[in-house]
Amino acid sequence: MAQLGKFESQLELKSPAEKVFDIFRRKSYLFPKIVPQMVKDVKLVSGDWESVGSVRLWNYVAGDCESGKETVEAFADDPKSITFTYLDGAAMDLYKSLKVGFQFSSEGEHCMTKKVLAYEKRNANVPDADKYLEFTCGMLPSVDAYLLKA
Repeated sequence: MAQLGKFESQLELKSPAEKVFDIFRRKSYLFPKIVPQMVKDVKLVSGDWESVGSVRLWNYVAGDCESGKETVEAFADDPKSITFTYLDGAAMDLYKSLKVGFQFSSEGEHCMTKKVLAYEKRNANVPDADKYLEFTCGMLPSVDAYLLKA
C-alpha cells in the first residue's frame, strides 16, 4: 500500500511577491549567499537557471548535511508558482517521490507564500518528510530579509 503524505504551510513576507518569486524562479544560485547556514552550494547540472526541466544539485543542511538533485517541474508567472521534484540524493533513499511547490501572491505590498510538500514513502517505517518542509519554510524569512536590504 502506498505511503503518501502531504504538508501545507503559509507564511506572510514583507517583500513583494514578484521579487520573492524571482529568487525561486530565476535566481536559485543566490541561496548560498542568502541562507549560508542552510544552503552550502547550488550548481546547475543541466539546462539553465529558469527553465522547466533544468536540473540543479544542492548541498544543504536539513538536520544532517545532505545533497540532492532537483528539477524544475513546472512554473507559472500568473499565478506566481513553481514546483520542484527531487531526482536523487539522501531524500530519495527514504522517499519514492518528493515534490515541493510554492505559490506567491500579493497581499497589498507584501507576499503570501503557500508551500506544499507531497511525498511517497518507500515503506511504512520511513519518517514523514516534515524536515524538508521545515527546511523550505526556514529559507523564506532569510529571502525576505535579503530582499528588504536590497
